[in-house]
Amino acid sequence: MSVEVTVPEDFIGEAVASVQSRRGTVRDLRSLGSLRVIDATVPLARLFGYVTELRSRTQGRGSAVMAFSHYDET
Repeated sequence: MSVEVTVPEDFIGEAVASVQSRRGTVRDLRSLGSLRVIDATVPLARLFGYVTELRSRTQGRGSAVMAFSHYDET
């Protein structure tokens, strides 16, 4: 799955760690004003409960948008 995670700058480390802990690969990091946007690829099976974890790690200020990317062997 393709995942776009948006977090305040203060929480970029937590957000990257949360993606990587779910076997995700960060493809790009960019700025959007005072926010940071992470483009990543994460296996679908690892995304269940991810938004809840992200909001917990970012004090409710992180968001994620997910979209199908491709099939891959596990």
